[in-house]
Amino acid sequence: MNAFEKIGSFASARLRTKYEILAITASVLKSGALHLRRGRAVTANILFRQLYFTGFEAVPIISWIALILGLVIVTQTLSILPRFGGEAMIGDILVWVVVREAGPVFAAVIVIARSGTAIASELGSMKINRELTALEIMGIDAMDYLVMPRVIGTALSVIILTFYFETVSILGGYLLAGFGKSVPFSAYTASILEAMTFLDVAVSLLKSAVFGLIIGSVCSYHGLMAGQSITQIPQKTTKAVIGSLLSVFVIDGAITFIFYM
Repeated sequence: MNAFEKIGSFASARLRTKYEILAITASVLKSGALHLRRGRAVTANILFRQLYFTGFEAVPIISWIALILGLVIVTQTLSILPRFGGEAMIGDILVWVVVREAGPVFAAVIVIARSGTAIASELGSMKINRELTALEIMGIDAMDYLVMPRVIGTALSVIILTFYFETVSILGGYLLAGFGKSVPFSAYTASILEAMTFLDVAVSLLKSAVFGLIIGSVCSYHGLMAGQSITQIPQKTTKAVIGSLLSVFVIDGAITFIFYM
């Protein structure tokens, strides 16, 4: 096989992987809508457990990271603003950095590190132990029972954690770094509210929703692609993490370019 054939084979495999991940995402959205309309209790219980693990249990670590990031941003912002003629830009800087970019991206990265790895390894283990085959024998669709609640739960968790991260960064950062400074809290919040537009909130929501869907789909896909050997679980988990991170940064750049360029 020559170099062109290797490149073509590599590109073809990558495109096939992307197509299958998008197919999983589309199937999950369709299945989620049907389950929501029918109100299936079993799927709802799995979804709530995924929300608890991915969202609620991530609150402590995301709180610390948000506070530290907010401390750094607010400290640096308050230190450089006097050089540029005042404090009116503090809201703009925080919206640009935290709301538009840092909030969705940091929430997604934390979810990948905590829950993405768990999804990939759990599904991979179930595939190797033939638990998926047992579900098929019982007439249970693994996509509806296992994948859909995990993907939807991951997407909802990223949305919730994004807004929590942004709130803690902005308010907690001021309480740690800006309290007692020359900027009153009322002026600080007014500057942020004045700088923040509906587009900023909508883009942040869009990014977090797309990030969550892609993370859940990528990790589920690589988990389900595990073969017959247990040694493939860490390999598929690594691929899930790398694929999720790459997808998040590419999608983040694409959405930012579309709405702000």
